Amino acid sequence: MRISIPISAFVAAIVGFGGTLAIIIAAADAVGATQVQTASWVTAICLAMALETAWLSWRTKMPVITAWSTPGAALIAASSGFTIGEAVGAFLVTGVLLVLTGLIKPLTQLISRIPASVASAMLAGIVVTFAINAAKTVPSDPWLILPLIAAFFLIRLYNPALSVLVVLVGGGLAAFLTGRVGGLPAPELSTLTLIAPEFTATAIIGLAVPLYLVTMASQNLSGLAVLRAAGYHPEPGPLIGVTGLFSVLSAPFGASTTNLAAISAAICTGPDVHPDMKERWKTGPYYALAYVVFAAFGASLVAIFAVLPPSLIVLVAGLALMASLANALAIALKDEHHRMAATTAFVVTASGLTLLGVGSAFWGLVAGLVVLVLENLKKG
Repeated sequence: MRISIPISAFVAAIVGFGGTLAIIIAAADAVGATQVQTASWVTAICLAMALETAWLSWRTKMPVITAWSTPGAALIAASSGFTIGEAVGAFLVTGVLLVLTGLIKPLTQLISRIPASVASAMLAGIVVTFAINAAKTVPSDPWLILPLIAAFFLIRLYNPALSVLVVLVGGGLAAFLTGRVGGLPAPELSTLTLIAPEFTATAIIGLAVPLYLVTMASQNLSGLAVLRAAGYHPEPGPLIGVTGLFSVLSAPFGASTTNLAAISAAICTGPDVHPDMKERWKTGPYYALAYVVFAAFGASLVAIFAVLPPSLIVLVAGLALMASLANALAIALKDEHHRMAATTAFVVTASGLTLLGVGSAFWGLVAGLVVLVLENLKKG
């Protein structure tokens, strides 16, 4: 055992949690969750991640790290017209689809056949709104926001993984010291709250299906790629199936989908963790321990976010998605033959279009695929 193993695990957990919790809060707000339901959401999803990471890492003897779907949370946050009950119903459907994907091998192959350009353009269309909204926070409080933006871009030159976390912690301290926050809430342990699911066609088509596609294309496939790049060769089905199962179990408490991690996994799978790749799986239990702690104090963390300036939360969410936006745009426009299809998917998704009660992410993907098919027909 090397000290680098728990350090890497805890850094990955802190970066993953602190850097993107604002997006989970925004997602909960978008579907009308109360503060109690939001705390339950955070608690349940942290517990799901802890259990599945510990189990998969121990079972496979590989550093199988899981995370919540940040693009998926952004998708939920960008949606409108859904209730928390409909969201829970959509989370259950998404979890079942992930379980089926793990059990039925051709489903994984089918998702992987969606052109990366179109899938990435849909993702870019989802997250671009957050980046734009982050820029719009400057006029509301320039003395707080501008130094934080400058700090973000300076720090990411040396440590991109910690840049968002520094903005969140530094911004929170600055807001507190300058009187923008009245007072901190009293610490409290988290509780889980059951939320009755509602199954509607609009929520399944407009939320569950895009959430499943985003989770698979942007998260699970990327997570598998990180493991393979580190020299591991896991069987995809069991990993995806287990994350789907825990997503089903945690959904009734408000939790959105969990999946294989990419960025957090990269921190836990490299040679800096341990020179012997057979020993790196031990990061999994330490990572799980960190998320058990986060789960225990999820209610307090949500309460702290509730008293922070709204402009700070919007800024953190937007900055946290900047790297995802840049990567998605690069992939979307890389293939010259797919650029029109990708641009169409991006524009339709970013437009916020709602048609037949179904949100823009679904229609963006459909539009991009239709344009791609038409262009291929012309070539044929």
